[in-house]
Amino acid sequence: MKDSSKKINIEYVQRNTLSKQVMESIVQLLISGQLKPGDKLPTEMELLEILDVSRPVLREALSSLESLGVITRKTREGTFFNNKISSHPFSVMLALAHDNLQAMVEARMALELGLITMAAEKISEEELVRLKETIDYIENSQDGEYGEADIEFHRIIALSADNPIVEGMIDSLIVTLVKINNEIKVREPERTVRHHTAIYQALAAGDPFEAFHQMYLHLDYVRQKVIKDTKK
Repeated sequence: MKDSSKKINIEYVQRNTLSKQVMESIVQLLISGQLKPGDKLPTEMELLEILDVSRPVLREALSSLESLGVITRKTREGTFFNNKISSHPFSVMLALAHDNLQAMVEARMALELGLITMAAEKISEEELVRLKETIDYIENSQDGEYGEADIEFHRIIALSADNPIVEGMIDSLIVTLVKINNEIKVREPERTVRHHTAIYQALAAGDPFEAFHQMYLHLDYVRQKVIKDTKK
């Protein structure tokens, strides 16, 4: 693990910029090769001086990077780029586009539509049972607070694809699900149950073409709904 005391260069950030630009400047340390996965970042005081921003702006940026899995903050040790970030490049891209909701929805579609076809060929009976449990939970939800069950439905499908190369993207996929879920203002549990049931039935039948079709219909509906809600 390299020490952060070596000379590094970060692009100057003006006082009136937002935390997103601080995030981009920190991520650029990885992209430029000045720091590598597992390396320690400069201290908070050093970053405040280099970037010339306020402490709240810096801390907001660091919190966002931590939630995206790009960095880890350790008490009394400092802040580090995660060791596995090189195998999780999706996390870096999310950090750079975390406020571009449409791009996040489309990235989610691209990833999940590939995963669903593999899942149709590989999903186990146990995983199908767990999928059905999430559908039942949403159907019986009385308060509309079924976001975690919705996310778990998609997580089970992603993991059932059982592909070690794309597994590094799944944690980042969940981040996009949480972000998108938080933007939905009006819940429609009946429609969600209908979509999820159609996907479940295609997976249970082992039909990758129908599973792809039903997942597309579901994700396209979510895309249109989120984009519409954010324009209000």
